[in-house]
Amino acid sequence: MHAETLRQLNEARRARRAVILANALDGGQEHILFEGDRLDALPEGALDKAFLSGKSGIVETNDGGSLFLNVYLPPARIVVIGAVHISQALAAMAPVAGFDFEVIDPRTAFATPERFAGVRLTAEWPEDVLKDRPLDAFTALVAVTHDPKIDDYPLISSLKNNCFYVGALGSRKTHAKRVERLKEAGLPESAIARISAPIGLDIGASSPAEIAVSILADIIQALRKRPIEGKPA
Repeated sequence: MHAETLRQLNEARRARRAVILANALDGGQEHILFEGDRLDALPEGALDKAFLSGKSGIVETNDGGSLFLNVYLPPARIVVIGAVHISQALAAMAPVAGFDFEVIDPRTAFATPERFAGVRLTAEWPEDVLKDRPLDAFTALVAVTHDPKIDDYPLISSLKNNCFYVGALGSRKTHAKRVERLKEAGLPESAIARISAPIGLDIGASSPAEIAVSILADIIQALRKRPIEGKPA
């Protein structure tokens, strides 16, 4: 591996950007590729498929050669706003599916180590926590407090930072009020429309555990079917 290649890989890791290192199996040229990049030697869609699956492997080139695609994705994480029963169930499921997981809730009566043993838990206001741990494109934001004073800031931040999933608990009536608040905050309708609300896939869930299953399934679907956008300027 060339020194410049290693530098770019480390830079991408620090920035939590997805990157592919493509190596010719005959020992030829190597390529660093980011989401939205294209390589003429590869069939259409081959890079997007690798970025979405996160799986490394050999791909045949258009001229009959072969490239090995080493896929490096940032660890996907779920940030939950609200230390509620749904969050407790989700905390047990998310790591099994390979997600980093944390809960933020300033309400110290809910955000207790006893209720979230072994979970990264911060009993502070989201706007304070997210200054040090900003949301990004490999973060799923789950807002479940039902309190606009707690939920709205991270929802706005998640949309501005292009989180791959944004979900909010609440009825359609509750969400309609939320939409009006977010419009007043200056968010365009196209961004607000990205919010999954009512949260989760519609599987008829009723218990906190079932709702957590629907949320996790929705998150996985969003991660694996996210749009592959152009390389940022």
